[in-house]
Amino acid sequence: MTPRYLAWRLVQVVPTVLGIVVLAFLLVHLAPGDPILALAGEHGDAAYYAFMREHFGLDRSLPEQLVTFLQRAFAGDLGISYVQGRAAMTVISERLPATLLLMVTALVLSTLVGVAAGVFGGMRAGRRSDLAVTSLTLLLAAIPVFLMGQLAMLGLAFHWRLLPVGGMRTAGADLAGIAAFGDLLRHLALPALVLAAAEVAAIARLTRRALAEELETDHIRTARAKGVRPRDVVVRHAMRRVLLPVLTVIGGRVGHVLGGAVVVEFVFSWPGIGRLLLSSAQARDTPVLLGIFLLIAGTVVLVNLLTDLGYAALDPRIRYH
Repeated sequence: MTPRYLAWRLVQVVPTVLGIVVLAFLLVHLAPGDPILALAGEHGDAAYYAFMREHFGLDRSLPEQLVTFLQRAFAGDLGISYVQGRAAMTVISERLPATLLLMVTALVLSTLVGVAAGVFGGMRAGRRSDLAVTSLTLLLAAIPVFLMGQLAMLGLAFHWRLLPVGGMRTAGADLAGIAAFGDLLRHLALPALVLAAAEVAAIARLTRRALAEELETDHIRTARAKGVRPRDVVVRHAMRRVLLPVLTVIGGRVGHVLGGAVVVEFVFSWPGIGRLLLSSAQARDTPVLLGIFLLIAGTVVLVNLLTDLGYAALDPRIRYH
């Protein structure tokens, strides 16, 4: 990987994020409905409506509003939330840790389980055990996240009472230290498992196929002929090349996990960006909506960049020009 390629990829980040933000801005402002009516009600005074539009800058033309928003956004100011009356950046930053915790946990779980299931199936390609694992992962992928969340809640939370129904902490409990951490993990387990379940299938299927094909290559046959242990054949010789396409899938699924997090947070009352996005869309809270879109766009673009750079770390033979 050359420094020129790295610089070029970094340069591409800015126009990509800018284009997404401009498109999101136009879609939000051109959508039906009036944010002032959503905020002040439909039976207010015309003078009050005019005052509110001037206060939030909505009396200006759309190009002027766009330029003002971009100038403030690059300065780290997303404006004032129409609903909460506070800085939109502050409103989003308060919800961000919960979503990051849920997403990172789900990505780690789906990666570990997906790669393990794929390796298990790839080493036993065509056998009954391979068919069983493949069928199970396909079943997980076929169930919508919303339905899976409801089923998990009914079974694990209501019926067996193994995990809390929703929320991030036990209401009214005065916990600290290890007890508070354990309470957080109990509330995190169910939404993280549901969010990870949908991602396991994609990672497992790709890992299985890539490993099964890699184990049939000449250099693997040579390693086996030299008496290398089966475990070392898989770990040292096959997995480095298998992980390249797997890394691509994991990086590309970050956006999908973000979308799934919106549904999961709604189902389990998880106080993250997803629930804030839904409530802001209903209230037409434009500064918060655009801030969330900017955050999502930046995250997806950054992860794709890191995915490309990760190729060189896994396989030094790869060179970008």
